[in-house]
Amino acid sequence: MNADRRRNNAPAGGTAAPVFARTVREPEYLQSLRPTRSRGPNELRRIFLQTSIIPSASGSAYLEIPSSSAPPTSTLVSPTSTLKITASVQGPKPLPRSAPFSPSLLLTTTVKFAPFATRHRRGYVRDSTERDLGVHLESALRGVIIGERWPKSGVEVVVTILEGDEDGWWGDSDTEAGSSGIGWGLLNVLAGCITVASAAITDAGIDCVDVVTGGVAAMARDTNSNKAQDLRTLLDPCPAEHKELVAACAVAYLASRDEITEVWMKGDVGAEPDALIEGATHAAVGSLAVVKEVLFEALQSKFKGQMDESDSSLKRKAGDVDMTG
Repeated sequence: MNADRRRNNAPAGGTAAPVFARTVREPEYLQSLRPTRSRGPNELRRIFLQTSIIPSASGSAYLEIPSSSAPPTSTLVSPTSTLKITASVQGPKPLPRSAPFSPSLLLTTTVKFAPFATRHRRGYVRDSTERDLGVHLESALRGVIIGERWPKSGVEVVVTILEGDEDGWWGDSDTEAGSSGIGWGLLNVLAGCITVASAAITDAGIDCVDVVTGGVAAMARDTNSNKAQDLRTLLDPCPAEHKELVAACAVAYLASRDEITEVWMKGDVGAEPDALIEGATHAAVGSLAVVKEVLFEALQSKFKGQMDESDSSLKRKAGDVDMTG
């Protein structure tokens, strides 16, 4: 019997994809279910972004990047995952009296996977992967916020990953995915965390030098070739759509200043990583167009509501004057 009466913990371990009889009899049928990239090498996935989703927070945002591969009608398991991330900002608020004086704003970032965010169920306690993502996110945001305007104050950015990109396709064996696909999905998760956290900070009204966005680029090898010249550079890669990824790079990019605040590379980058970094910056610029449009629409709706309230108050005052006269 569970000692904790406040909740019923789910069973430990992950959930396995259903295996049908046809899949066992026909191994080639399983490979026919493998998703393929239908986008161009420089084409990004669509982004859904919305701000002010948590009323109790100073600022909040929700980011969703749907899968580009349509699920087959003959299977119950989606071929690729959908990236869903929420971010909330608490502050700026004064530090405790016992805290030492700080001339600039203290930034604290927390990244946490929901227990159901991946196929293998995660625990409630933060692990090393989540702490690493929090460090990368803090480095990306630290050079953006103008902290000198809030002395002896702190702000906390909490990012929750509701669904994360997988490291590979679920149909591959564990040994094959473990040798070539561990950690590829984390780069997309980090880029999404950077973008949604920047939108939440802007929604909170915290002064920043620019809007920072995240982008990912990867180098994929053709399955029928092992030559280095057959490598392709892809923007916004989905690990499940590629048999073998050689290297990947995630950056946090400030477009107006042409500055990179954070770089995370993985894999065999080679002697010239500039092409991979440049591709990641192009992906970040593509995300910036969506973020700017969403923030501009939110600002318009906010000012429209304030103008409507001011007009209604003026009408009430005018009515009171007419009744008095």
